[in-house]
Amino acid sequence: MKYIEDLRDGENIVVHYLCKKKETLKTKGGKNYMSMILADKTGTISAKVWTLNNDIQSFEAGDFIKIEAAVVTYVDDLQLNVRKIRKSMAGEYLPADYVPTTDKDIDAIYAAICEMIKSIENPHIGQLLTNIFIENAKIKNDFMTNSAARSMHHAYMGGLCEHTLSVAQICDFLAPRYKFVNRDLLIAAALLHDIGKIFELSDFPENDYTDDGKLLGHIIIGVEFIATEAAKVEDFPHTLKSLLQHCILSHHGRHEYGSPILPKTMEAMLLSYADITDAHTKMLEESLEKLPASGDWTGYNRAMERDLRKSSF
Repeated sequence: MKYIEDLRDGENIVVHYLCKKKETLKTKGGKNYMSMILADKTGTISAKVWTLNNDIQSFEAGDFIKIEAAVVTYVDDLQLNVRKIRKSMAGEYLPADYVPTTDKDIDAIYAAICEMIKSIENPHIGQLLTNIFIENAKIKNDFMTNSAARSMHHAYMGGLCEHTLSVAQICDFLAPRYKFVNRDLLIAAALLHDIGKIFELSDFPENDYTDDGKLLGHIIIGVEFIATEAAKVEDFPHTLKSLLQHCILSHHGRHEYGSPILPKTMEAMLLSYADITDAHTKMLEESLEKLPASGDWTGYNRAMERDLRKSSF
């Protein structure tokens, strides 16, 4: 397997990749060509077929394909000039090579989430979380396998579970350090703040926005999900449900970051800080991991709007 991150200018390759996007375009001279985005677990790369002939067999976006191509540099980025394509056959590739996955023990992460649920003292919150994370096998499976984002941070299988536990642990650290904080409410909000992402993002290998993801977004989906699940818990207090929903609605912290409303409670405020702490720190970590051994600066990071440096000295 020749991973995308290992490609070098001037190489000729014969390899299997996942086709994430495919379209037919025209050159300035009016000639048809094919443009694709190919992927494996290490990233994506643009690919072009300049000559459409019998060596380019039928396939669709979402298929695994075997290609013969040259690696070239175009506008400072690597690109593939593809000469041959056919659909990959079963047994010719390992699906794990095309799905980025957490390097942590996902079962241990989920077990830690379950232990946190057992520490909840409020019976209504405890039952709500038990119903969702422990009793619902589909939610458990989706939560363990989904990413936390399409590309920004934790964009790999198990990323949602990993991010959620980190946020909940940060909240658990902060809860006893300030007055007027209800730990049970804060932990519940942390565990549920991104629950909508299991409906917002499709399964791997696509990991793309669903119709509901595009039309509603994970915040609104999450708020509606909590309302539905709270209704299944006998005598779930209306005010408690509203406080929990408020945390979900405001967890991005600011309107320009996508929150419909600003944090107005201690729990909502701490959740928004914990979420951005883990998300931004993970983005920094992922950028530094891509540095060569001799490099210190990542170059401009568009998502974080700054250059980033490794603290080597």
